[in-house]
Amino acid sequence: MKAFFNKIFLLSIMSMLIWSCKKDEVRVIATDGKAATLTASSSTLVLAKATEAQTAITFTFTAPDDFGYQSVVTSTLQIAPKGTNFAAPKEFPIEGKVLTKSFTGLEFNALLLGMNLLPGSTTDMEARIKSSIAPQSAIFSNLTPIKVTTYALISYIYVVGGFQGWNKDAPDSLISATSNNIYVGVIKFFPASFGFKILPVVGTWTGAYGDAGAGKISTTGGDLTAPAAGNYQLTVDLTANTLVAVPFSWGLVGDAPVGSNWEAGKDIAMTFDNGKQIWTVTAEMVAGKFKFRLNNAWANNFGDDGDNGSLESGGADIVNTVAGTYKFELDLINKTYKKTKI
Repeated sequence: MKAFFNKIFLLSIMSMLIWSCKKDEVRVIATDGKAATLTASSSTLVLAKATEAQTAITFTFTAPDDFGYQSVVTSTLQIAPKGTNFAAPKEFPIEGKVLTKSFTGLEFNALLLGMNLLPGSTTDMEARIKSSIAPQSAIFSNLTPIKVTTYALISYIYVVGGFQGWNKDAPDSLISATSNNIYVGVIKFFPASFGFKILPVVGTWTGAYGDAGAGKISTTGGDLTAPAAGNYQLTVDLTANTLVAVPFSWGLVGDAPVGSNWEAGKDIAMTFDNGKQIWTVTAEMVAGKFKFRLNNAWANNFGDDGDNGSLESGGADIVNTVAGTYKFELDLINKTYKKTKI
């Protein structure tokens, strides 16, 4: 019996010791934390080329805290169009104890155009701070609204090849209207002159892009090759390193342009000026009618309903009353044309 009570006594002592240890234990528990508070130096921005080097906006936020224990908190500035619920935001990690993030006009404009906002448009944006010690513990600051007007930010790459005598000092150009790394332009290729390359900078072969196969381009590839003679629209994506070339030729069709007479495949081909973004051609004309159309087909054509130089898709035939040689300039951005007698 004495042995039995001794065992009971020992078990009691051990239970007390264990309970005491649990009582003295320091437990580490991550709580939801207190979110940062975000402010912006301006709620309305009109960005402009003339001031692009100046600081356009500064975001300032308070440090998040109360996560439950001493830890390194990761803060990220997120920016997205209003109403998208930050489905695909632009993100900027904030390192260390820094509590601000500034952008020049050039940086902020490029950021917005990279989100496929149109140059010259005014868009409501939202910003917030994402704070976390782990992905599952992320918390977010208040939403800060910003109304921003962008400006056109055009950048270029260049095309050299047999069509212009492989002259690296006088190349043709492809344009990125928003500097989003996608460049588009139209090049006219001639028979037996199908080879070409893409240059990042005029006047040097350094970094030139060539053919990497399967629609890909690389700085170590050989000459690229056009599919055939004629006008081709080239689309170069320097993020994906891809090149797409498709037939793209506007021309004159009708009984006024000599040699056309509304016949299939007999459009008077125009040439695209990648710098001015207009199509041009010099053509012999007689009294009659004509229209502009794409790729010798009626799916895309323009006429002039008001006979005033303004074009409408599928519009009325344009009348030419006096025979002679004319220079035509077709502006598809503004949907206008000029006809000048030479």
